[in-house]
Amino acid sequence: MYKQISFSYMRKSNYDKFPATAISGTLFLGWDEVRQALKEVLLHNRVLAVDCYTGVYEEELLRELSALGARVLSVNACYKSEECVRQMTERFMTDDVLFGYVTNLTLDDYFEEEKLAAMRREISESTDPVIVLGTGAQKVAPEAALVYVDMARWEIQQRFRRHEVRALGIDNREDAVSVQYKRGYFNDWRVCDRYKDTLFEKVDFWLDTHIAGQPKMIDRKTFFKGIEKTASKPFRVVPFFDPAPWGGQWMKQVCDLDREKQNYGWCFDCVPEENSLYFEVNGVRFELPSVDLVLLKSRQLLGEPVEARFGKDFPIRFDFLDTIGGGNLSLQVHPTTQFIREQFGMYYTQDESYYLLDAEEDAVVYLGVKNGVDREAMIEGLRRAQKGEIVFDAEKYVNKIPAKKHDHFLIPGGTVHCSSSNSMVLEISSTPNLFTFKLWDWQRLGLDGKPRPINVERGKCVIDWGRNTDYVYEKLRNHVTLMGEGEGWTEERTGLHDNEFIETRRHRFSVPVLHHTNNSVNVFNLLEGDEAIVESPTHAFEPFVVHYAETFIIPACVGDYTIRPYGLSEGKECVTVKAYVRF
Repeated sequence: MYKQISFSYMRKSNYDKFPATAISGTLFLGWDEVRQALKEVLLHNRVLAVDCYTGVYEEELLRELSALGARVLSVNACYKSEECVRQMTERFMTDDVLFGYVTNLTLDDYFEEEKLAAMRREISESTDPVIVLGTGAQKVAPEAALVYVDMARWEIQQRFRRHEVRALGIDNREDAVSVQYKRGYFNDWRVCDRYKDTLFEKVDFWLDTHIAGQPKMIDRKTFFKGIEKTASKPFRVVPFFDPAPWGGQWMKQVCDLDREKQNYGWCFDCVPEENSLYFEVNGVRFELPSVDLVLLKSRQLLGEPVEARFGKDFPIRFDFLDTIGGGNLSLQVHPTTQFIREQFGMYYTQDESYYLLDAEEDAVVYLGVKNGVDREAMIEGLRRAQKGEIVFDAEKYVNKIPAKKHDHFLIPGGTVHCSSSNSMVLEISSTPNLFTFKLWDWQRLGLDGKPRPINVERGKCVIDWGRNTDYVYEKLRNHVTLMGEGEGWTEERTGLHDNEFIETRRHRFSVPVLHHTNNSVNVFNLLEGDEAIVESPTHAFEPFVVHYAETFIIPACVGDYTIRPYGLSEGKECVTVKAYVRF
């Protein structure tokens, strides 16, 4: 039984779990229509390349495409042996349970030249229609008509958990889920993204197979129509929700989730590397990875100065951590920039912050070490707790700070931290999303019934012992500055820390507020208010309505825009938090 939760914001949910960009265009729905369209293609092009992101159901594709009557050749036959692929990727996988090193491989490294040449000869000598299927099909048949089967990383992760899909060049379905994810994160997805970035102008059709047995296919014109429209207006990526060992009950109510589930701990609603985008094509949702927008429209989306600094990386991440009716997060620390570069090949670290979207009366945040802490005693205590010899006394070493709604705690890399039970945290951070060194997990098992990996030895290398009680209260807790005010509005700077590249501004308003992107992508969350509406002073985009707790993105190219209370919120005060890259 869960404790009775007295949410401070009880309301009927209007949270949109399926945001989409509406367009008209060409769409083929179901395998019958997809095959009929591809049959027409084969009448004019004897060779069809069906290229794939890793994580697709290759068996489904093979079964359904074989019904076209063409000869189907698998790209996998051109790859190096599994033994060679494992040896080639070993240095990026490392022997760590969780962490690898960012690959520098490209898809070309997977091909064996003799096998590739043999398949090309086989295609050229055949008089029958040929379908080349798999990751790298366009490399095998560069002159063929091209279909791309894309896949969002979040769906791939679900398939990992069910042990359903192979990795790039190897069959690792029996590996632990964490090992499958590590291979995807550090190697396969990076290889596939680099390759996909070379294909966008070559693809004739985009095939969505996120839902098994229910394919949807659009043509090149429709794809770019959706991309162009999304990149020039406010938009939302598709949120995904996940349980956690510490998960809570708040999101079930506010986001209208399945009440029968044990809990929901996470909501990732602005992690473009993993989220999906929806195009609503003629009223039908077509799903694609939101990273496609970043790859194709990085300057328009991010802004030229942000692109110059981060390349085709979306640098800002918003997510929810729901512990209301749940438990404490693990006590943890994120690496310093130098450490993450040297150990993992990443060029910036996961600086972050906790914004309290909601909180019960007993909510706290653990943040920074106490003044005069005995470093050796704390590390030894963590080591002994990891072995199960003692229960770690977190309050002896770490500041325990009462937390209430709208508090903002800043957490630059190297700061020991976690939120407690009965907190609803909006986590605003830089994007790297894997690099959490857990120090203590409150004697808790993971959802798989096993202890979660603890990283005391890595953690001790990056803890900033100067982030003590005095430092925390002076610089990391509610570091709020009034930036401007007028009739019906105020603007406050709430962070982030000077070490972090993200700036956050909180607006309270009952009237329209004018914003400027200032050459940076802007990311928002509606913290209070049922609805607000984003509008262009020049009518450059259609008015965009957002709802309570929704995260939304304003591309840098938008320039000026206004936000005002809307619908049930008209005449009332709304509150937003905005994040952008500080220059």
